[in-house]
Amino acid sequence: MSQLFSPINIGNILLKNRLVVSPMCQYSATDGFANNWHLVHLGQFAAGGAAAIIQEATAITAEGRISEGDLGIWGDRHIGKLKEITTFIKENGSVPGIQLAHAGRKASNNKPWIGRKQLSPTDPQGWQTVAPSPIAFHAGDHEPQELSIAAIEILIEQFRAATRRAIQAGYEIIELHAAHGYLIHQFLSPLSNLRRDSYGGTFENRIRFLVEIVKKVKQEITTQNLWIRISATDWAENGWDLQQSISLSKLLYTLGVDLIDVSSGGLVSHQKIAIKPAYQLPFATAIKENTENKVGTVGLIKTAFQASEIIEKKQADLILIARGFLDDPHLPLHFAKELAADIPWPKQYERAK
Repeated sequence: MSQLFSPINIGNILLKNRLVVSPMCQYSATDGFANNWHLVHLGQFAAGGAAAIIQEATAITAEGRISEGDLGIWGDRHIGKLKEITTFIKENGSVPGIQLAHAGRKASNNKPWIGRKQLSPTDPQGWQTVAPSPIAFHAGDHEPQELSIAAIEILIEQFRAATRRAIQAGYEIIELHAAHGYLIHQFLSPLSNLRRDSYGGTFENRIRFLVEIVKKVKQEITTQNLWIRISATDWAENGWDLQQSISLSKLLYTLGVDLIDVSSGGLVSHQKIAIKPAYQLPFATAIKENTENKVGTVGLIKTAFQASEIIEKKQADLILIARGFLDDPHLPLHFAKELAADIPWPKQYERAK
C-alpha cells in the first residue's frame, strides 16, 4: 500500500495517514465565536478520512483578527462551540488541531468577498493594528502602532492563555502561525522588523518573540503536539530566507516543537514567487534533510500520485492540503482509490466505496 496511507507518530500523537487539512480562514464568525458553519466545514473532513484537521487562524486577541469574521479564542466563552467541533472530529477518527494567530499589521481587513481593503481604526468594523515596527503592508494601508516591550510581553502571555483554552476545548495539535506575513513572521523578517532593542536587529533578537511564545506555550502542553507554521522565505531580497529557517528549525527542535509546517511568502507585497506544482516542497525537504525535525509540506499538491511520491521519497513527513479539500472533502478516500489502497470508509458511506 502507498506510504501516503501509512501511520506516523508525531510526538505523542499517532496519525492514521499523511494527509492533513491545512488551516483555511472562513471569515464566518461573529465576535470570534464558532458556529454551525465551522462545525460542518471541519467535520466533513473527518468523515472524509483526513488524519488531522488544523482549524483556521484563530485569533488570540480581538485585535489580532485578519477580519471581523475570524475565529477567536481570547475568552473562555469561545470554548463551548469549539469543544463541540473537536468532539465530532475525534468521534470520526481524525485529530483536531488549531492554528493560534495574531495578524499584526495585516489585521482589520474586509472579508475577501467584499474586497481587499484594510479598514481604518475609526471605521466601526476596523481597529488599530500593531506590529514590531510602524511599517504598513500595502502603501495604502494604515500605519501600525509599534509594539512596546510591555505590549510584547502581554501578547506572549495571551498566546499562552489561548493555548490553555485550546487544550480545554479538546485540540490535540497546537500550531503557532509564524508565516504569511502575520505578527510572528513580522518579527522574524528584517524587512518588517526594524527594531533596535532585544526584539530586533540580529537573527537571535528577531526570533526572540517566537522563542518566548514557544517556551510559554510549552508550559501548558501535556500530551498535545506543538507545530509551527513558517514561511521558509519571503521571496524578496534581503528578507527572511531558507538558511534562517533551517537555523530557526534546529532551535525549535531543542525546545520541543514536534513539527515544522513549511510554507512561504506573504510578508511583503513586492514578493516574487516562482509558482509551480509543489513549489514549496524544496524548502520542506531542505529543513528535513538539515535538521532533526518532522516536516509538513503544503502548496499546489493536487494529485494522489504527487502526494504519494513525496512521502515515498521521504521529502516530507506530512502533506497539508487546503483548496483540494475545499473542492473534495473526501479527498483521502478518493486518493486511496486512485492508489489502490484499501482504507476504511465511514459505515454510512460504504455503499459508495
